Amino acid sequence: MAQKPKVDPHVGRLGYLQALVSEFQETESQDAKEQVLANLANFAYDPSNYQYLRQLQVLDLFLDSLSEENETLVEFAIGGLCNLCADKANKEHILQAGGIPLIISCLSSPNEETVLSAVTTLLYLSPSSPGSHPELTALPVVQCMLRFSLSASTRLRNLAQIFLEDVCSPSQVAEAHRWGVHSALGIPLPKD
Repeated sequence: MAQKPKVDPHVGRLGYLQALVSEFQETESQDAKEQVLANLANFAYDPSNYQYLRQLQVLDLFLDSLSEENETLVEFAIGGLCNLCADKANKEHILQAGGIPLIISCLSSPNEETVLSAVTTLLYLSPSSPGSHPELTALPVVQCMLRFSLSASTRLRNLAQIFLEDVCSPSQVAEAHRWGVHSALGIPLPKD
């Protein structure tokens, strides 16, 4: 188990977050990395931390972690992005950094929590004006959401249905139906 970062109690929130980032970057222990990333994802819930997390490039740390082979790191990273992306500046950063393909790749995770966070993140990232990020509604993504809308998991089924109704046009959904629900990138349904 990772030890708490050694931080002077007078350095405040920014200093504590910096210590977490430093520990993540310096440790060789996978357990410590997981614990630190989980802590950073939890700090991402609080809007008062957004400025500090941007300053410390935690959004990029989360994006980089989406490519890890360690499923736990991916789960915490996508959870952190999900917590952050409701904020306009964070959303723009994720979009500008090319985060959409990395997030879409999380749809194929066997971990249901990872998939739920990925779908929710894609919902938050969806533009108010259609067409500005066409990769969000590319045919394989829409097919994947159709497949998820048939899931036994109520949470996944409901999120997929919201995505199909709020992000996709009726013609995109119809096209995905025509091509068949079961061809969605070979993406399996996550394990419950």
